[in-house]
Amino acid sequence: MPGALWIVGLGPGGAELRTGRATSAVRDADAVVGYGPYIDQCADLLGEHQLVERSTMGREEDRADRAVALALEGRRVALVSSGDTGIFGMAALALRAAAAVPEDERPAVEVVPGVTAGTAAAALLGAPLGDFATVSLSDVLVPWEQVESRLSALAATDLALTLYNPRSRTRTWQLDRVRELLLEHRDPATPVALATDVGRADQHVDLSTLSTFDAEAVAMRTVVLVAGPTAERVGPWLITARGR
Repeated sequence: MPGALWIVGLGPGGAELRTGRATSAVRDADAVVGYGPYIDQCADLLGEHQLVERSTMGREEDRADRAVALALEGRRVALVSSGDTGIFGMAALALRAAAAVPEDERPAVEVVPGVTAGTAAAALLGAPLGDFATVSLSDVLVPWEQVESRLSALAATDLALTLYNPRSRTRTWQLDRVRELLLEHRDPATPVALATDVGRADQHVDLSTLSTFDAEAVAMRTVVLVAGPTAERVGPWLITARGR
């Protein structure tokens, strides 16, 4: 009989921001598959009775295929991602792999949502998002020209932005280019937050402005949050009122 495939979003970091459903899915699984750091993220839930398979960056399709194959063996499988598995995670690849299996043989599939780094970062600031868009600055899977086209269109709107994968050791100029695109349409004093290691013990947030934020202080584990034009300071918080 087919097993089950749980495509699990673990949240941004520590167990405090992991949902109860994500916790039970990983704990109840016969097999857990994921990128090595994501396996580490849920290590407190793993037991000796489980098959645990770690893999490396760039092997996403292989992980999805392997998770489906294990479920077809009759196992209950948790395929884990950080954050929400449907946002730059494993859900789309795993669902595509599962859809390739004939319906009468397909395992039961559940997508388990998770807290995203973007919304967790916003909560540290108050309530700054309102209507917002999320964009990854990585050009590994999407050409930079396409990323820039999206950002150019978004820059002219009043949407707040959460920017993922903003900078790496080899991608050092793109974030400055994003700043240029945004400054063509937005006030230089627009609040910008650099939230690093959100949900982890050493999380920290630096609040600056669009014209002054330090791009060199940004790493891969940083989420860059750009407030919309209707955001305002209220006491110690940054908020965007509903309907604005």
